[in-house]
Amino acid sequence: MFANFTFEDPQFFWLLLLLPVAIAWYFWKRNRQSPELKISSIKGFKASPGILGKLKPVLFILRLLALALIITAMARPRTVDVSTRSSSTQGIDIVMAIDVSASMLARDLKPNRLDALKEVATNFIEGRPSDRIGLVVYAGESFTKTPITTDKSIVLRAMEDIEYDNILQSGTAIGSGLATSVNRLKDSKAKSKVIILLTDGVNNAGFIDPKIASELAVEFGIKVYTIGVGSNGMALSPIGITRGGRIQYGNVQVEIDEELLKQIAEDTGGEYFRATDNEKLEEIYEEIDALEKTEIEEFRYYNYDEKFRPFALLACGLLLFEVLLRFTVFRSFI
Repeated sequence: MFANFTFEDPQFFWLLLLLPVAIAWYFWKRNRQSPELKISSIKGFKASPGILGKLKPVLFILRLLALALIITAMARPRTVDVSTRSSSTQGIDIVMAIDVSASMLARDLKPNRLDALKEVATNFIEGRPSDRIGLVVYAGESFTKTPITTDKSIVLRAMEDIEYDNILQSGTAIGSGLATSVNRLKDSKAKSKVIILLTDGVNNAGFIDPKIASELAVEFGIKVYTIGVGSNGMALSPIGITRGGRIQYGNVQVEIDEELLKQIAEDTGGEYFRATDNEKLEEIYEEIDALEKTEIEEFRYYNYDEKFRPFALLACGLLLFEVLLRFTVFRSFI
């Protein structure tokens, strides 16, 4: 009830210390406030004191209450209603280009590279409420899974639906994946445009040279962060499919064109990262998240409703009531 109740000038409450002083003064002087008559004996006065005489301190109590209310009114009680509005002063548009070739099913990350990426990327998306995010997937060719949008539910559903289904041609077309991502961002009006390109192989498919795609990113002012996924050495990876449609696994040498990924990142002003396990992959996305921060400006609006008037009116009412009693009911006792 009083969560938003404040006082603009609470220093006036120090005046309440005068009330105990007034009470002490009243008790010290009360025997001298009524006329006195000294006689040798009061045996002739049989009548008991009237009730009005006992109620006379009510006048003093009313005056004390009025004084307390006046002090409270001077402290300016009021309620405050706070509303906020946030605006992005530096919006970021992000496209996540994800390799979905068969090698992404390798089990050097748990449960495999693709599922490990989906979990980490989902957390990354959920932590960017003010940015527009899109998804591009690629293997031997590429396509846009989700255009850049502020609707995170759409992006998260699209991320959840990503899986290896052998629809795309086999291979890893890094150039095509990067070019498609650039095409998604080239018309963006955002102050910062970012591509997060993830792959676990070498460019061995597609019709677009990764260097040409990188030059396009530079031309449109797009920064590219590249991530190579895969452990060092051998990894349990898909090597074939049985007649029943089950994937066969075998130890395969991990090959990532790190020189190409480093060059793309350097040319576009980004950085290259290597994720050899789940923890490292999570750290990489956390680092990118820290590097690409959206500046949020928050505006607070305060609506004050002054509440001193009821206290002041009640104090005036008590004072008038006290004066009225003093000159009517208690008139003979003054």
